[in-house]
Amino acid sequence: MGVDLDAPEPLYEQLAAIIRQRIQDGTYARRLPSGPALAAEFGLALPTVQRALGLLKDEGLIVAVKGRGTFVKPPAGDDQDAE
Repeated sequence: MGVDLDAPEPLYEQLAAIIRQRIQDGTYARRLPSGPALAAEFGLALPTVQRALGLLKDEGLIVAVKGRGTFVKPPAGDDQDAE
């Protein structure tokens, strides 16, 4: 699955949909690849990737931790400290 340069949907929305699907199917269970890695994988500019990640942050699916990376946000009620 990739982005379609000829589709009417903006590229950042297409990329957000791909990342959303990868989160749902478990491909990205914890940490997402870096912005530059996603840009290289999909042949997109870094600002496009950042806009897609911003959309997913606004939806509450991911969280960015300065100096650490971007992570999938655990579902509400998922207590990971109870291990």
